[in-house]
Amino acid sequence: MVIHVYIASSSGSTAIKKKQQDVLGFLEANKIGFEEKDIAANEENRKWMRENVPENSRPATGYPLPPQIFNESQYRGDYDAFFEARENNAVYAFLGLTAPPGSKEAEAQAKQQV
Repeated sequence: MVIHVYIASSSGSTAIKKKQQDVLGFLEANKIGFEEKDIAANEENRKWMRENVPENSRPATGYPLPPQIFNESQYRGDYDAFFEARENNAVYAFLGLTAPPGSKEAEAQAKQQV
């Protein structure tokens, strides 16, 4: 399974750039395989992202902003959902992946199962 992170390479917003860097940096640091999908340089990516973010996850006005995270074609969430999962040591569950043995998340899951 591949994690797809929809980003905007030429965003004028420093907040969006920081959020994108935060997500991508975390995935790289934890050796989680992912693919960047640039919505600024590729109209198909932009169209696909906008069509596949669920209605209840869209902003009241305008379009969903990057970064948006998918596991293959299954929507996982936006930056806020990612950040919350990271704070709760639940990023692998958020991404729909199995936590690696020895990780904080795997240990937390093992404790819950006991």
